[in-house]
Amino acid sequence: MKLVSSREFNQDVSAVKRLARSEPVFITDRGRPTHVLMSIQDFRRFSGERDNILDLLAWPGADQVALTPADRWGR
Repeated sequence: MKLVSSREFNQDVSAVKRLARSEPVFITDRGRPTHVLMSIQDFRRFSGERDNILDLLAWPGADQVALTPADRWGR
């Protein structure tokens, strides 16, 4: 867990976003945690959200994937 002040966050948002790729980042205001920044993968895992078939099919380039019959049935 990383702690970043609101001032540090405002000065370099990109750096804090990079930190959040590997672990949640707590953003503090006057020394007290007020927000948490985390990757979307961590958020989905935390919230219990799972990809559904419609989400997977909506990915850009999904229509370009060629599957053999064995791939289609997971064999």
